[in-house]
Amino acid sequence: MNRERMERTLSALAKGELTVVEALEQLKCMPYEDLEFAKLDHHRELRRGIPEVIYSPGKTDAQIVEIARRTLARKGEAVFTRVAHTTHEMLRVELGEDVRWYPEARIATVGAEERERHGKVLVVTAGTSDIPIAEEAAVTCDILGCDADRLYDVGVAGVHRLTSNLKQFESADVIIVIAGMEGALPSVVAGLTDKPVVAVPTSVGYGASFGGMAALLGMLSSCSSGIGVVNIDNGFGAGALAALIIKNKYRDR
Repeated sequence: MNRERMERTLSALAKGELTVVEALEQLKCMPYEDLEFAKLDHHRELRRGIPEVIYSPGKTDAQIVEIARRTLARKGEAVFTRVAHTTHEMLRVELGEDVRWYPEARIATVGAEERERHGKVLVVTAGTSDIPIAEEAAVTCDILGCDADRLYDVGVAGVHRLTSNLKQFESADVIIVIAGMEGALPSVVAGLTDKPVVAVPTSVGYGASFGGMAALLGMLSSCSSGIGVVNIDNGFGAGALAALIIKNKYRDR
C-alpha cells in the first residue's frame, strides 16, 4: 500500500464507489499481515518510499508464492531479490502476468506500478564479472522511479577506459560504483566528481580478496570524500539508497 493507492481507496470511498466495508477490507491489514512464517509489511512504502522487499534465498517456493499472492490480494506491491529461475517459473505458473522478471538482476516484482520518474543514476562497474550486482542496483533504481545509465568494465587496470567516459558523470544525480578485487574504483570516481558516490564491494576476486572483504575495507578506508559504502554484493541496497537520495532531492520541485 503506497500513498497513491491509499488516496485512490479513500477517494473512491468519498465518491461512493466503495462501501465502508470494501474500503476497510483494503486497509485492514495495515500495518502488517501475519502469515505465521512471514509478517507482510503493507505499510512500508507509506513510511519509506520503498515497497516490501523479500530476500528469496532460504525461503521455499511455496512461501514466496504465498507472499506474492497475499500482496496482490491487498492490491500491494512486492519486490523479490535473488530469485532463482525455477522460483520465477513457479511464480509465473501461479500468478501469470502479475509477475515481472528481470533475469540479469535476479529480481521479480508483483503488483508493480510505474512510478513518476525523477533523476538519473549512473551505475559503474570495474569489471564484467561485477555486472550481476550492477544490474540488481540498476533495476532497483528503475523500479523505484529513477532512470539508470550503465558504464561497465572501466576498472583501474585500464583507467583510460574510465576517463574517456567522464561526460556520463555530468547528467547523473548519484553514481553507484561496483568493484571487487582491491575495490579501488570508487575512490577514483569520487575524486573526479562532485556527485554522491555509493560504493558496492563485490565478492569477485582471488583468494586474498577474502570474498569481498578486501574491497569492502578498501572502500571504507578511501581517502576520497563523499562515498557511502553498502555491504558486499548488495546491489539492491545501493539502488535503494540512490533512489532515496534522488527522491528527497526532487521532492519539492
